[in-house]
Amino acid sequence: MRIAGLQKLTLLDYPGKTAATVFTPGCNFRCPFCHNADLVTGGAAHETTAGASASADAISLDEFFAFLSKRQGLLDGVCISGGEPLLQPGIEDFCARVRELGYTVKLDTNGSFPDRLRALVKAGLVDCVAMDVKNAPERYAETVGVPAFDLAPVQASLDFLLTGTVPYEVRTTVVRELHTADDLHALAAWVQGVQAWHLQSFIDAESVLGGTGRFHAWDPDDLRALLPELQRLVPTVALRGVE
Repeated sequence: MRIAGLQKLTLLDYPGKTAATVFTPGCNFRCPFCHNADLVTGGAAHETTAGASASADAISLDEFFAFLSKRQGLLDGVCISGGEPLLQPGIEDFCARVRELGYTVKLDTNGSFPDRLRALVKAGLVDCVAMDVKNAPERYAETVGVPAFDLAPVQASLDFLLTGTVPYEVRTTVVRELHTADDLHALAAWVQGVQAWHLQSFIDAESVLGGTGRFHAWDPDDLRALLPELQRLVPTVALRGVE
């Protein structure tokens, strides 16, 4: 298990809890709108808003658990993000150590490793899951930057979450160049029945994998206007971070 970045305090990444977020390097997707390019490619740096990192191994496991030990009673949980955390060997032991210290665990995942996801949940090592659903099935390969992408693992992860075994949400970063209204309707039809679905606005940055200025957010008013139509299919859909 490698940690490429640490945000020592977040009130946003783990809804309803004060938490720390660890960022793991490496990802099997190449979403061109991803704003964590260095993490995705396993690169050398990842900046956080309330923590620090300086290298692909920004903090050792010993340092991280020493930090957690000092925060007992001050933090509720740990969010494991990336990159794609389920690529990490040893994530099971990592989650177990976090929980032994009295913290709950939230896992962020792209859903492409359903067996590992299921195993962590059934072992009681993950308390909450946030899964990215990138786009309508017909545009998934384009959106994740992997030609001929096999959607079956993502479908299996979604099917598992729909069983309600663990609290979860699904979320979609909406990009003008990649998501039409029809795409979002098709995506809504695909994820019907989910506990929660959040639409997030794309935010441009120098760290975007496909390059700065290539992608743009939807107009917030257009997203708000579309929301009631999507709610007819997914009543739990809501906007997050849309100004």
